[in-house]
Order: sequence, then structure tokens, then C-alpha cells
Amino acid sequence: MMKLQSLAVAALIATMPFGAPGVTAGAPQAQESARYEDRLGLRAGEIDTLVARTMEAFKVPGMAVGIIQDGKVVHAKGYGVREVGKKGKVDDETLFSIASTGKSFTAAALSLLVDEGHLRWDDKVIDYIPEFQMHDPWVTREFTIKDLLIHNSGLGLGAGDLMWWPTSGFSRDEIIRNMRHLKPVSSFRTEYAYDNLLYIVAGEVIAAVSGQSYEAFVDSRILKPLGMKHCAADRRRLKGHKNIAEPHVLVDGTLETTFRLEEVYEPSITAAAGGIQCSIKSILKWHALHLSGGKLPDGSVFLSEAEQARIMTPQTITPVSKSRQDWFGTSFSAYGLGWFLEDLYGMKVARHSGGLQGMTSLNMLVPELDLGIVVYTNQQAGYDRQAILYSILEAYLTDNRTDWVSKLLTLQETRLKEAAEAEPDLEAAPYTPSGDLGRYAGTFRDPWFGEVVIEQAADGLRFTARRSARLKGRMVPYKDDLFIVRWEDRALKADAYVNFSKGFDGTLSGFTMKAVSPLTDFSFDFHDLDFKRTKNAGGHS
Repeated sequence: MMKLQSLAVAALIATMPFGAPGVTAGAPQAQESARYEDRLGLRAGEIDTLVARTMEAFKVPGMAVGIIQDGKVVHAKGYGVREVGKKGKVDDETLFSIASTGKSFTAAALSLLVDEGHLRWDDKVIDYIPEFQMHDPWVTREFTIKDLLIHNSGLGLGAGDLMWWPTSGFSRDEIIRNMRHLKPVSSFRTEYAYDNLLYIVAGEVIAAVSGQSYEAFVDSRILKPLGMKHCAADRRRLKGHKNIAEPHVLVDGTLETTFRLEEVYEPSITAAAGGIQCSIKSILKWHALHLSGGKLPDGSVFLSEAEQARIMTPQTITPVSKSRQDWFGTSFSAYGLGWFLEDLYGMKVARHSGGLQGMTSLNMLVPELDLGIVVYTNQQAGYDRQAILYSILEAYLTDNRTDWVSKLLTLQETRLKEAAEAEPDLEAAPYTPSGDLGRYAGTFRDPWFGEVVIEQAADGLRFTARRSARLKGRMVPYKDDLFIVRWEDRALKADAYVNFSKGFDGTLSGFTMKAVSPLTDFSFDFHDLDFKRTKNAGGHS
């Protein structure tokens, strides 16, 4: 869920399963294995130094880093504190919000049900969730279980995420019901666009088939058999638990704690898309399962060979950014089932990142090296987790020693500067609209997001979303019929344009929105909203 993706054109031979013999980029597989067999990665002390430097550079209060190779945990350590200004230390059992990296659990849960014969990947979603409806009736009829997981539905990037972000103001049933109002931006199964809502639907399919809630299924059928004691899908089990990292953000250069979508011990509306809490000690067991081909430590089969291969098989081609081509020689990129798949330094990897307000996560598997790496942080700093991951990965796969901390910090600072320069300076060029501001006041409704109230106050117009408690703020005039709403919670970093439209009679009939900064997280999908006036300031329709 904070999912900055670079977009470019990718080429991929998608007919071979991920990790299949004979498809390694570059030299033949036997030669590649010989190149890497003697590499030991970074020593523990080197990792400690790397993490300390990264945390200082990116202002991260707490972090956890884990590495597993050949079935053995070679590094699992916490750094810093769970909450700034307090003494509680991060360790390998500290729980973090793992966000979208938890999508792999949803994929595996469905795989278990497929293995048991309870469903098939090409079953239609409406056979299990009759109320499921996309904007196009044909797409609704054809939508399969597999389509829920592979980000090629035709919806735009993060479409509908405002129903749960930055406040989870809708139930799962309401989210499913409202999906019919989300208009596609491409044809079904033709383009990649990262999606969260369809994973929520997938979680409800699991509940419908198993007779258990998504959370109960994951806890009982995955976490318990794997011995993942410091991990919870049903977060009600965490009430009273103390070893939990708190989320942080930088606001005007000051590090402070920030909000959660729900209290950490409350059920998460987005559990199947990214609501699981976990520690690196437990998640390394998850890595071990996938690196062993779906087998438990005692050799028994947890996922069949066929289903494990399917999870790691490319399903949807994804773009390859120029930076990944230049840095890692990446030639293909795809999405499997709950994992991104690509090649780095000539080795195939599976990876997934995740982010929620104030927390980030990053998982990577390198099957040919039987290697897994995990990085969790409690600050949405940006490139901090990548600096750790790339440094560790590079030590295993190359003779290079790139200063990833400096490289990525410079890149982040450049992007932030460019974004700041692109934003309008409201103080340097204030705009005073003509006429009475009261003409903009009223109640406006979007078909899936619900009502917004715009009121005239002493300091001007104010914007309040009735279904998203944190989306409220002052509207600053920018141009004729165009305002910028500045959210009261500055940690959101998501100010938005509000552009009013007029009907044929000249009256203001509604408005559309768009994020101001190009760095605004894509889950603030303001551009998908289309508000129409339902009542004017006096309460008349």
C-alpha cells in the first residue's frame, strides 16, 4: 500500500514458471551457480554499521533486519526504539505492520483451498460473492479468482483506496458493493495497475469457501502450522501485547508518531490486502517455506509443488524502470500471485514492498541461492529499506560495494526538491476570488465515496468528508473556481486541488479533485472522484 512504482515498458517470456531451469538471464545456470556459491554476504558487524548509518540518514527510529539462507537464520536483529522518546527497544520479535507484503498470505490461503479441491483458480468470483460487480457487466461475469490477485482488472492505480485510506470508514461489504461505480481506465486483462480492493474481495472469497473469517483462516491454517508465533492476522489477539512498533512520520523535519488506520488490536478492514502484524522472527519462517518449495521444516508438504510453482509464475507483465535496468541489469518484471518477480544481477528474485502510514516493509527471496531477506521500519522515510536490501543483496551477488545509503538519499532529496518546486506557492501569489464564497458551499456526493460538506467559516471555506474522518481541512483559493484543500493533519502529505464545474445555467454543479504533489501516495485516488451537488448551503436540493 505506499507503493511508489516507476513505469516503463517491460519485455518478458512469461510462459516459464519462476525459477524454472534454463531461464536464468545471462550465463547458463550452472555457471551462474558457480559464480555465487562462495559468497557469504555481509558480516553481522557490517550489517549493524549499515543499519545505523541508514537510520541516521533517513531519520528512522526503529528497524528490524532478517536474513535466512540454506534454511538457517543467519541474521535476525532489531535496531533502535519502538517509539521515539521512549525506551522500548526493537528486537526480532517486535511486531510491525507489514502492509502489502501480506498479500502473499492471501495468495497462499487460496492455494491451500485449491490444493484441497474447494475451489479452482478459474472459478468465477460471483459464484462465491454474488454481490460482486464491476462497472462492466461482461467483466463481472468473466472475473475469476486468479484475476483478483494479479493487478490487471482494468481499474486504475489504487482505484477506490479512499474507502479505506487514510481512514477505514467503509465496511468490506460496502467496499465490494461500491466497486461497480469505479470506472475502468483500460481494457480487462490488458494492463498492469496495482490494486488493493480486489485483495479485500479475495479475503471474502476465502471466508465464503472456508466458513471462517479471513483472519481466522490465516491464523489457524498458516501462522499456527508454521510456528509463526509473533504474527497475527486476527489483531484482536494483540490487545495487551507490548512489543509492537509505533508508526512515525517527519512533519516539517520533526519526527513524530502518527495515526493507524485502526487501533493495532482492532480488526483491519484491509487484512487480506495488508493488515497483518508480524515480526522478522516469524516472517523468516514464511520465507523458509517458499524457499523450500512449499515444504515445512520436517519435510512434510504444506503447499503442493504445483501451487508453489503457480505462486511464483509470472501472471501480469509489469514495467521495468530505467533505474532498475541501469542498477541491476533487470530485463523482465512481472507479478505472480502475491509477489513481484524480476531479475537482479542475472538472478531471478521474488519481492514485495509494503507501506502504511508511518511504517514500511520489504521482502525478497532469491531461490537459486536459497536466500531470503526482510527489512521492516517504523518510519515512512522512503528509500531507507531499499538501502539495506540492495547493500545485502549486492554483497551476495556481486563484487560491487555501492554506497546505497548516499545514492538513495541523494535521489530522495532530488525527488522531494523537484516535487516542492512543482507545487504552487500560495503565499507568494495569493489569489482572491470575486463574489461570495458562499456559492461554493453545500453538500456534494460521489457514487462510491459518499458525501462531502463544504461550509463557509470565518477563515474561508472548509472541506469535510463524512466517511473519511481525516479528510478535513481549509480550502485555499488558487484560481477561478479552483481551490487547494490543505488537510488539518499535515502528516497526510496529500493536499489536493478542488476544481468546481458549472451547469448550463451557470450555477456550480459539482467538483473533481487531484493530488497537488506528484509524490502523493497513489492510495489518495482523488482523481477517481466525481462529486455532484445534492444540497446548497441553505439545505435545498
